[in-house]
Amino acid sequence: MHRSLASVPPVAVSARGIEIVDSSGKAYIDASGGAAVSCLGHGHPAVMAALHEQLDRIAYAHTGFFTTETAERLGERLVADAPDGLDHVYLVSGGSEAVEAALKMARQYFVETGQPQRRHVIARRQSYHGNTLGALAAGGNEWRREQFRPLLIETHHVDPCFAYRFREPGESDEAYAARAARSLEDKLIELGPETVIAFVAETVVGATAGAVPPVGDYFRRIREICDRHGVLLILDEVMCGMGRTGTLHACEQEGIAPDLMTIAKGLGGGYQPIGAVLASAGIVEAIRSGSGFFQHGHTYMGHPMAAAAALAVQETIRGENLLANVVAMGDRLEERLVERFGNHHHVGDIRGRGLFRAIELVEDRASRRPFASSRKLHAAVKREAMARGLMVYPMGGTIDGVNGDHVLLAPPFIVGEADIGRIVERLGEAVDAALT
Repeated sequence: MHRSLASVPPVAVSARGIEIVDSSGKAYIDASGGAAVSCLGHGHPAVMAALHEQLDRIAYAHTGFFTTETAERLGERLVADAPDGLDHVYLVSGGSEAVEAALKMARQYFVETGQPQRRHVIARRQSYHGNTLGALAAGGNEWRREQFRPLLIETHHVDPCFAYRFREPGESDEAYAARAARSLEDKLIELGPETVIAFVAETVVGATAGAVPPVGDYFRRIREICDRHGVLLILDEVMCGMGRTGTLHACEQEGIAPDLMTIAKGLGGGYQPIGAVLASAGIVEAIRSGSGFFQHGHTYMGHPMAAAAALAVQETIRGENLLANVVAMGDRLEERLVERFGNHHHVGDIRGRGLFRAIELVEDRASRRPFASSRKLHAAVKREAMARGLMVYPMGGTIDGVNGDHVLLAPPFIVGEADIGRIVERLGEAVDAALT
């Protein structure tokens, strides 16, 4: 049962570097890292060697009975590189699992500290936090939520910080950041701050809106609001984290640290399924001194093979100084996108950070009017890109879950200048063909 029941996708048979080859021999440039996952590309020898070595030692041990050396080493690596205050790691198997665990950890923290009345979760519209029911409830992707709404826990959503779409004419970054952050304050007052568990946000918004960075001091304001009301800040860096935006953690560029942070995708680079929650000492110690255990768990959490892959990926990023390449090639990608699309009649915005970029497609640049949703322009761009041997990550519903189209790019950290040129050239051809 494939994702789409209307067609069967090509069969991938091999991959090396930034390309995947299908069973017909056709090669595709992986310009989206799958879904911003393959940060080292495919077949990196250091990761392959680490997996072989781990397999020879032990492939699986249930965490109800054992820990493993490789899981401990990964935890130490992640804590050493984490934002200030995040000094514990809870390993899971992916981003949705990480968000589920973070929500439960936040709730249990307040139960353990004698505040069981805290039950509300606030997130943002046009966000995405995963597809399991708790994560889906927290997310603000209306298209994904709609048919499952009767199954979802009650959550609350406030305005995103999406300057291209929602900043008013003449409004400065600072003024807009203040207005966007104020929507959280207003919601807290409406609900009663003493009833709220956490505010959940992607530091740089991923696939739902297309690489949308915050502006001004938005997240500093958010951090202050959460602190003032005793609300936990959960940053979802499943897609934008682990180097994707040019720093290991996207929140480094905002000058803040959350209470809980979720990571996945670039953590293991696709070599094994893995995710994690980074947690602050205060949260962990409250649970340790209370009931003494986190009432949660998964069969494959802390999986030795997954931990070995993630550790090798993170050591390779450091050893090969790939964050510097993310910054340099991210700048080059932005330059090439501006050269190709800066005056394009149907590209309204070019945005993002590092190797996490997007273009937003519009019918009219002056009014920013989107194409009719019935046209499914994003799907046409994907189809035309694949025909040209290019993988990109388009999405519809950019503005409100129904209207708007964007194309997300998230190439591997090993990408070079010539690769950037080929990516933008093929994307330009695909966009023009889809618009014809």
